Amino acid sequence: MTKSTVNQSKNFFELNFDQLKIFFKEDIGLEQKKISMRATQLWQSIYKKGLKNINDLSTLPKELRDELNRFINIKKPQIIKKQKSDDGTIKWLIKLFDNNEVECVFIPEKTRGTLCISSQVGCTLNCRFCHTGTQRLVKNLNFSEIIDQVMIAKEELNDWQEQKKITNIVLMGMGEPFYNYDNVKTAVDILKNKDGLNYGTKKITVSTAGIADKIALAAKEIGTYLALSLHAPTDEIRELIMPINKKFKIKDLIEQCKTYAKITKEKITLEYVMLRGINDSEICAKLLIKIMAQFPCKVNLIEFNPWPGVNYLPTERKEMEKFSEIIQKAGYISTIRRSRGQDILGACGQLRTESLRKKIN
Repeated sequence: MTKSTVNQSKNFFELNFDQLKIFFKEDIGLEQKKISMRATQLWQSIYKKGLKNINDLSTLPKELRDELNRFINIKKPQIIKKQKSDDGTIKWLIKLFDNNEVECVFIPEKTRGTLCISSQVGCTLNCRFCHTGTQRLVKNLNFSEIIDQVMIAKEELNDWQEQKKITNIVLMGMGEPFYNYDNVKTAVDILKNKDGLNYGTKKITVSTAGIADKIALAAKEIGTYLALSLHAPTDEIRELIMPINKKFKIKDLIEQCKTYAKITKEKITLEYVMLRGINDSEICAKLLIKIMAQFPCKVNLIEFNPWPGVNYLPTERKEMEKFSEIIQKAGYISTIRRSRGQDILGACGQLRTESLRKKIN
């Protein structure tokens, strides 16, 4: 083994598996025939067992552990605030290494546990009903900062058994995943790696507000479940509440969703936040059915979660049920999604941090 002449510690989570193998070759100087085995041992120990200290990895020779301690670290960002809702939902505010902050949320249910993670700090989309949209985009998260959210949650929940506590992962937190496409793709690859976190494509959902020019590519390269934040059945209403619709019209989204469903062979989930007097009429329900008839899909009707300063009101429950019933009678799946974590601003559309984009002089 030849030792590298530059002692510069790398963060493990900033390496995908191929990069980890390169690290063993170039930084550690490990002989070629041992690289794949040693990289797999380290990868499995951290992602499957939650290893925090390289010295505890007793299957590696002491000399190799010493080298790893010199050239790599397994540090994660810090939790600076933890809130637990009355319904069991947990929200973590995480301070990244660059001092920006991001939120993620764990939603426990009887048969599964869903972790909602973020892809950006802030958001560019400014959807009128979304609290996150009031925070201007600060930055795209690196793939390591996306994975760190999962690792921090697993550590908090002691989720290292074969039977996972976090059974599903949704990229529905802060930001628009398809505006951070490359990092999201790499993060999903790490999530799916069978030697590591081992989440199947049917356990991961990527949500988009409708970045039409990335949807077909994501079908080929990412291949998880897709959730489309539709929220309105016409361009007129959608542009009122979602400015992104001025760029990507509903007609474009329908064509791209057809392609996505054809490639993945899975239904697309339409997310539909119900806003009183805006998108919750019987006419809206019938227009939504016309959209649903064009590609395999189901709809989640979401209770609007108010936040300080918002100008919208939630649709009353009986009106949501009436809306849902119209869709079901037409032969389509319509679910009313129960709001979780609302008392800690951890529900859909409520995530926001105090991070600001740094001004460049």
